[in-house]
Amino acid sequence: MSTPSLIHCGEFVDALAALRRGHVIVALDRDARTCVLDGSGLHWSFRTLHEYGLVAEFDNPDGFAGLRYFRLTAVGAQFADRALAAWHERPWHQRLMIRLRG
Repeated sequence: MSTPSLIHCGEFVDALAALRRGHVIVALDRDARTCVLDGSGLHWSFRTLHEYGLVAEFDNPDGFAGLRYFRLTAVGAQFADRALAAWHERPWHQRLMIRLRG
């Protein structure tokens, strides 16, 4: 297993926040290369979330056939709480700079 990399910190933080609110990731293809979260494309963060065990696939009988669904795990929820608290402790200008840099 290769070490996943976090490529876009702003997207990762937004993904954690949406997942913590109960939203799920929908993988549109078998390899989860195309994912949607809360109506927006999830371009960089899925691999990291999945490989670190922060999200896990679940059976969604109300979902569409052929799509895969992922939600936050218990470990992911604990991580999200800590990460989001640390994110909100940063001054706004630092958060802005991190978002602009990726």
